[in-house]
Amino acid sequence: MANPTITTVDLDTLRDGVADGTLVVVDVREPHEFVAGAIPGSISMPLSRFDPAELGAHAGSRMIFSCAAGVRSARAIEIAQASGLDLHEHFAGGFREWAASGEPVTKGG
Repeated sequence: MANPTITTVDLDTLRDGVADGTLVVVDVREPHEFVAGAIPGSISMPLSRFDPAELGAHAGSRMIFSCAAGVRSARAIEIAQASGLDLHEHFAGGFREWAASGEPVTKGG
């Protein structure tokens, strides 16, 4: 896809959505990164084996892609859009911004 539509979600929006359960965080970091620390409630779908078809279990949910710092999450959106999915939101600050802001972190997957 030449020009994917990507919308950046800020920390406040992500924090509120995680807290009230109105969104699903799709973490596309690799398994060792996810196990070391993740945004609570996020699902692990590593970019190295990302398959947009696996997102079907969360159809109807607002999905926000996240990685370490916004590069892989944008790539995952490109892949999802190329497969015909209408997904476009990511947290550009990624896990690094989440953790650096003092937000809660889950460990161990």
